[in-house]
Amino acid sequence: MTVMSWNQLLQPDLVLGRSIIHLTPEILQKYNLKGLVLDVDETLVPLQIPQASAELRQWVEQIKQVVSLWMVSNNLNRYRIQRIATDLNLPYLMGAGKPSRRKLRRAVSAMELPVKKVAMVGDRLFTDVLAGNRLGMFTILVEPMVHPGDVARTAPLRAFEAWVGQVLGASLTPATQNFTNLERSSKTEI
Repeated sequence: MTVMSWNQLLQPDLVLGRSIIHLTPEILQKYNLKGLVLDVDETLVPLQIPQASAELRQWVEQIKQVVSLWMVSNNLNRYRIQRIATDLNLPYLMGAGKPSRRKLRRAVSAMELPVKKVAMVGDRLFTDVLAGNRLGMFTILVEPMVHPGDVARTAPLRAFEAWVGQVLGASLTPATQNFTNLERSSKTEI
């Protein structure tokens, strides 16, 4: 068993630098991904919004053409998570307790895909990225979808998380990438 350093555990394979709706089929194909496990709160939908936007529904329909999708949330509010899952017509697991790997493993198993072909997509280092890396998944860090009224509440936590991640050696700066080279490189930033 290989022991991972904090740097490896907190380092996303891909830093998108934008919200999830900018994750394109071309990016997924570049990394040969066949499935996505999606965090819900502030990755797909702002915390104060009870349903998926039309833009997100359109993105899901487009992405479903190239990969399998599952929602895995730490949230325990069945009504909220079930409503979003119904809006998006996606299977889901809630109460995941990320960075626990248990429910991520269940979602990957339900997709019937090798763990290396599935990405964990989320907006948080210490839950989504850490859980995905612990399981051996490809990890994608996206910018959160935050309701304007929540920015003051969530920004300090995100800044602290990013600071700790960088102190421990994770690189979180997004950069522009040319997608003409389809070779998979480890820990790429976009």
